[in-house]
Amino acid sequence: MRKDSRLSRMLHVLIHMDQLDAPATSDKIASMLNTNPVVVRRTMAGLRDKGYVTSVKGHGGGWSLEIALSKITLFDIHDALGDSSVFTIGLSDEHTSCPIEIAVNKAISGALIEAEALLLARFKDVTLDVLALGFTDYPPNMKTSLGE
Repeated sequence: MRKDSRLSRMLHVLIHMDQLDAPATSDKIASMLNTNPVVVRRTMAGLRDKGYVTSVKGHGGGWSLEIALSKITLFDIHDALGDSSVFTIGLSDEHTSCPIEIAVNKAISGALIEAEALLLARFKDVTLDVLALGFTDYPPNMKTSLGE
């Protein structure tokens, strides 16, 4: 099963955008993420709808941060990206009347619910500016993924 990397990819993009002096085009972001600009626009639209980024069409346009990284949490971005399971562990549904399968699914499901609640609570405590602090560990002349 493929992992959903939208959260980490969008966090990466947003922190880069904070470092830029001009809007980041969908083409430039797509190149950085090795994806299609249409995918970028679709994903960024969720962030725009929540007010985290703005977009301007045409020459000189692109995506810009609307609010400071210090006002955005990991949970905010996770939520803006839409419903996605935090964990990819699936439950068996081949023998739904089997008491063993029922017990196994109940145990796994309960653990996943508890773990997801803890993770999402932690996401609410981490702002993007804290993540961006790690960027200062790199040399000033090092090119970034969205840099020129």
